[in-house]
Amino acid sequence: MNNVTPRVFVAATRQNDGKTTTALGLFGALKKRLGRIGYIKPVGQRFVEIDGKQIDEDIMLIDDTFHVQVPLEDMSPIAVEPDFTRRYIEHANNDFFVRRLQNSFDRAAWEKDFVIIEGTGHAGVGSVFDLSNARVASLLGAKVIIVSGGGIGKPIDEVALNKALFDKEGVEIVGVILNKVLPEKRAYIEDFGRRGLARLGIDLLGTIPDESVLADPELTQICGSIHGKFIHAPPHVRRRVRHVMIGAMSSGNVVDEFRPGTLIITPGDREDIILAALSSHFLKPGGEPAAAAREDDGEKGTAGDPGNALVTGIILSGNLRPHDSIMDLIRASNVPVIASPLESYAIASKINSMTVKTLPGDTEKIAKIQSIIETYVEVDRLLEKLR
Repeated sequence: MNNVTPRVFVAATRQNDGKTTTALGLFGALKKRLGRIGYIKPVGQRFVEIDGKQIDEDIMLIDDTFHVQVPLEDMSPIAVEPDFTRRYIEHANNDFFVRRLQNSFDRAAWEKDFVIIEGTGHAGVGSVFDLSNARVASLLGAKVIIVSGGGIGKPIDEVALNKALFDKEGVEIVGVILNKVLPEKRAYIEDFGRRGLARLGIDLLGTIPDESVLADPELTQICGSIHGKFIHAPPHVRRRVRHVMIGAMSSGNVVDEFRPGTLIITPGDREDIILAALSSHFLKPGGEPAAAAREDDGEKGTAGDPGNALVTGIILSGNLRPHDSIMDLIRASNVPVIASPLESYAIASKINSMTVKTLPGDTEKIAKIQSIIETYVEVDRLLEKLR
């Protein structure tokens, strides 16, 4: 196996701590400094089928963003299907998977100046089939950075647990990144986080402030999570949702609650609420009439940017549809409308519990992630520690 090309393994203390976000930002930062960057996610759990092969979703994001020039199946060598673990326990074939991982890494590292290896969850994920993150890092000869949530006590406790397993596999942790830190507490957490981690013999490489734009879902993501479908899809269905509200009050009162980026959930027979939402582009925040209704008012950005539009979309719950005359107004509007079979509160609950992933083509969010990593992570210091 290639033991020459520099590499780093990006791990996390739990799911959704920001591992892919960090890896994506690091890719951009290292590409500027080093040139040709390879990428591999050895074990994937969320995948799509491409040309008959199961490819991890995060690989699709990285490849679409950076055009990595590595075969997709080598960047995503092992896909954990629903029956994968049971079949492995019945017929363990670890040697086959080890060879597959190492061969795929060799191809991912071919003619590259650096390779980023993205893990799957905490250090122990994959232990049931003998390929924990800690063991994979060891098999690929990689040092590790750990991404953890913001705070002091809980993140450091979780890092200590993960460190025990990496230590057991002989893998060095070169640093920790604390993610989703409250901006007003960042200096405080950076100070005490650095001191607390030093007691474990680990460096703090960055504290990333919580950014709402990274947590705001797009309408297309919401539509999939609520089993919905667009009944009106103008060219702005990638608008980002900043606020969610259930239209359960009178139309007069609902207008007072509109804020930029609001998603309205209402039964399809509440035509008063629907009309109020459709007319929202004639209003300023607070319900005052706007001087002119222009789709490009407000912030500049991509087609997915909601700008200052008060209502970014409408969800009609319970499979109820409004009268044909209201449907005609919907089709003539610039407000995306989704129909869902779920009830209003079930829809709101699903949206609230969504895991918001960065999608291929989301140029605004991807640019923001790269800027955040450059600003808040000590990339040059990381490279020195890897050398």
